[in-house]
Amino acid sequence: MEGLNPYGSNPKGYLSTPGPDRNGEHMMGTTIMAVEFKGGVVIGADSRTSTGSYVANRVSDKLTKVHDRIYCCRSGSAADTQAVADMVSYYLDMHSVEIDSPPLVKTAANLFKMVVYNNKDRLMASIICAGWDPKNGGQVYQVPLGGTLVRQPFAVGGSGSTYIFGLVDATFKKGMEQKECEAFVSKSISHAMSRDGSSGGVIRMAIITKDGVERKFIPGDKLPFMKDE
Repeated sequence: MEGLNPYGSNPKGYLSTPGPDRNGEHMMGTTIMAVEFKGGVVIGADSRTSTGSYVANRVSDKLTKVHDRIYCCRSGSAADTQAVADMVSYYLDMHSVEIDSPPLVKTAANLFKMVVYNNKDRLMASIICAGWDPKNGGQVYQVPLGGTLVRQPFAVGGSGSTYIFGLVDATFKKGMEQKECEAFVSKSISHAMSRDGSSGGVIRMAIITKDGVERKFIPGDKLPFMKDE
């Protein structure tokens, strides 16, 4: 049986063999996206987390809950974005208790902006904050590297976004319904995944409305990408 194992009695011997750098920082080399519609927002992301050229996790979840109806899409350093999301979630919980009502999406976005901007020389974190609140409905805010805060009808981010700016500009329409937004997000992310070596795996999506959050999953063999289109 030892002949079947090139590493002999050391099944973890592959860790010491030359190859891709596995000791670097885990990066969310990523495609993330969010779009507003009348009743809420649709957010989505691929699932590849890489360490250099090595894929450390092919099914990671880059859609992170910070409150009941507020989520963020994370790109950049996995450790940095997880820490920032945890901080924002903590402050939102305290804020919600103080005002005795759910926090506004704009409040969450401003918290992301403050943390990223005040630590811009230490963090590699790019965030899309999206969600629904009773005052302003569905909202999408982008917080890129450096801590700028911009509200947009839709936002894309991560390394894969550079491949699809033309596609999203050509296919986005104002006033799209929920199903149209879902198709817009899934098609755009799948095209980015097909071109960007740092994006891949599966597509995870979430639809956030006044009724709550609905999660959706598109496996790698069901991606809505048609190379002959």
